[in-house]
Amino acid sequence: MQKQSHPNQLSKEEVEEYIKSFQLHQDEEAQAKLVLHYTPLIEHIARKYSKGRSYHEDMVQVGVIGLLGAIRRFDASVGKSFEAFAVPTIIGEIKRFLRDKTWSVHVPRRIKEIGPKIKKTVEDLTTSLHRSPKIKEIAEALEVSEEDVLEAMEMGKSYQALSINHTFEADSEGGTVTLLDIVGKVDSGYEKVNQRLVLEKVLYVLTDREREIIQCTYLDNLSQKETGEKLGISQMHVSRLQRRAIKKLKEAILADDTNSECLS
Repeated sequence: MQKQSHPNQLSKEEVEEYIKSFQLHQDEEAQAKLVLHYTPLIEHIARKYSKGRSYHEDMVQVGVIGLLGAIRRFDASVGKSFEAFAVPTIIGEIKRFLRDKTWSVHVPRRIKEIGPKIKKTVEDLTTSLHRSPKIKEIAEALEVSEEDVLEAMEMGKSYQALSINHTFEADSEGGTVTLLDIVGKVDSGYEKVNQRLVLEKVLYVLTDREREIIQCTYLDNLSQKETGEKLGISQMHVSRLQRRAIKKLKEAILADDTNSECLS
């Protein structure tokens, strides 16, 4: 007995016909049929990356955006099937969502990009070297600085923060306490005053533009994008100037023994 086909199942020829109809005539009905046809595939891909977390539905929506982009850009004359073209596009959108939207804290983009590569690099180097690789070796393999590798490893711990209501077992009788119960409140006012005094002594090492960058990003709490818009420069340029300014300030502070003692 022949198996009955799924009502939303389309043949390869129908898929290409609907894609062509949408590309030529903006046929929304054809687009809707394609989305309906590929939704189970998107669900499957999203499930692999969400692993049961609360943002699964968000990832499905992001996957649909990737599918729509693939529908607009697909070229049947290349010879590749639509699925072979669409799947990497869908996965790319989902990975971008995970990189940009699901961190519990703000993390620089370069660190988000390095982070996922470190695990595979460590595995590859462990296999080839027959030992655990050093930070320097990981950095060389990724063609980044050792500081970036260390920062990415540390930031990776902040991917998801624990709730302040997270409970711990406190005694043998099963009593529990929350994070909020054990976290004390430290008055950071004294330390901030001390740091400000130190910074004021070394600000002379910065150019006017570098001072503007530090003012915007650290004192006014603007993002790099907002800072770039305010100063009329690109976000990449802001990031570059910010790193250079911080390096100059660190070197100036460390060069002053008195300041070094204040920061220790």
